[in-house]
Amino acid sequence: MNIGANVVIDTILDIVQTFRSTQMEPLQKASKLLSKSLLEGGVIHVFGAGHSRTFGMEMCGRAGGLVPLNLVGLEDISRIDNRIGINLVDLEREPKTAHDLLDLHDVRKEDSIIIVSNSGRNGAPNELAIESKRRGLSVIAVTSLLHSTNSDSRHPSGKKLYEIADIVIDNCCPYGDVLLEIPGISEKTGSASTVVGVFIAQALTVEIIAEYVQEGRIPPVYISANVDGGDEHNRKLQEKYEHRNITY
Repeated sequence: MNIGANVVIDTILDIVQTFRSTQMEPLQKASKLLSKSLLEGGVIHVFGAGHSRTFGMEMCGRAGGLVPLNLVGLEDISRIDNRIGINLVDLEREPKTAHDLLDLHDVRKEDSIIIVSNSGRNGAPNELAIESKRRGLSVIAVTSLLHSTNSDSRHPSGKKLYEIADIVIDNCCPYGDVLLEIPGISEKTGSASTVVGVFIAQALTVEIIAEYVQEGRIPPVYISANVDGGDEHNRKLQEKYEHRNITY
């Protein structure tokens, strides 16, 4: 039976290796754009809906990560909408959500934004890319090209995320984001995009820090709040960016 823990681990690692062998060029180009924003005083905003939010959580407010990164998510809408049981799926499909999010966050033309959407088809992330570009931000997409090119857009423009962004990083994940056949039924199991996304998030973080080092600048890097002196170190760095109202 070709299903089990070892099989799914091997399959996901194969995807990671495919990513590594095919996506280093766009990842490095993205890192240069993103580091330029930070080195010139801007902020990197990171958006992901559903499980793609994990990508932002891996980059923002994390030990070893950079301080001037702002986490943007559908959950933020609860700040301006008091309805009970907000449906995040509906919010992700609604283009207006992008404008509500941009109104909530301090977004400036010197900033960049990473938009993570495995399918690349939904209204909110695609509108977020369009509106961010209109405001002068560099837009980096992390998406599955295999899924996106085999799906119709849900955005009124008919465009998918990879057709809007300045730089596209393909997570190399399959259509439907599942890997293994389950004997006896048509459904599959073993999702890949979240795990691969974490690899990409860490790779981007380290590449951006490498740009700081190359420029002879000291990167504003968090240390763990669970080591001695961590709170003090992190608080001093956060104070430098208080004027940007960053969400960690």
